[in-house]
Amino acid sequence: MRAVVMEELGGPEVLKVREWPDPEPGPGQLVVDIEFAGVNFMDTGSRVGFGLVGEVPVVIGVEGAGRVAAIGEGVSGFAVGDRVAWVSVFGSYAEKIAVPADQVVPIPDDIPSDIAAAVMMQGLTAHHFVTESAPLALGETALVHAAAGGVGRMVTQLLKLRGVRVIGLVSREDKIAAAKAAGADEALVSSDGDFVDRVLALTDGEGVHAVFDGGGAGTFWASIEVLRRVGTLVYYGPLIGDIPTVRMFDLPKSIRITYAVYADHIHSRELLLKHAGDLFAKIRAGELKVDITGRYPLGSAEQAHIDIESRRTSGKLLLDTRR
Repeated sequence: MRAVVMEELGGPEVLKVREWPDPEPGPGQLVVDIEFAGVNFMDTGSRVGFGLVGEVPVVIGVEGAGRVAAIGEGVSGFAVGDRVAWVSVFGSYAEKIAVPADQVVPIPDDIPSDIAAAVMMQGLTAHHFVTESAPLALGETALVHAAAGGVGRMVTQLLKLRGVRVIGLVSREDKIAAAKAAGADEALVSSDGDFVDRVLALTDGEGVHAVFDGGGAGTFWASIEVLRRVGTLVYYGPLIGDIPTVRMFDLPKSIRITYAVYADHIHSRELLLKHAGDLFAKIRAGELKVDITGRYPLGSAEQAHIDIESRRTSGKLLLDTRR
């Protein structure tokens, strides 16, 4: 099979399409013919060794959707040809993958495979953020970083369904429309931590009830400044810059900080099916729009990484492994 193989750590140029052994299904596994693989910012971290599973040479990518091609011993409830999606399974930048059966989600007949692939990491992450990390209520206010990005758009839409006022931050003027389309009540162009005064002005000096910050080290302390008393910082940007060091006595206003890790917030099959099922229901009802803004053939993984790191993109990027 063809796969995007990383033979050394480094920049996007280390991603090369190579012939790779076809996987065989072990006990409890499915082999899936991949149709679409999600491109995520965490993949760029894997490329330089952050959170990489295995040693080079290795196939990266953790998210995708496709059709079951083979079924391993002890697996029930699946048939060859079933469409499934997954996240947090390394080796997804390829034509085939062996995945644990308990880590896949059956794709409903009325949900396209590309939409299922696009919603797994960003959608599940955003869903956990707004239902558990910071479950804001009607009339409360949130600040969403990168509101035109994949996770930011999802968070914004899910917050609006809960009746929350959303202030969105975007990196450029031309991304304001995307943030507004996702439901942001106000959209501010911001670079690093230059948004504090404007956010406080929009909240009559009170600050916001929660900040969803994927901006990295450059925005961490500014995000804390705009929180009101007992507000919540949902932080998920450690791959961008140095990870902040926090002393407990430095935290003002009795705020709370949560660093969301996928393995913790979707830690059982029951939760996986529950969160994914609710996302699919919202997509079906037209309440949640999944914006796929970049589609690349498998051989263009390098370009996909260049684009996502440049911050020129918004929405979700996918590799079409059939091309």
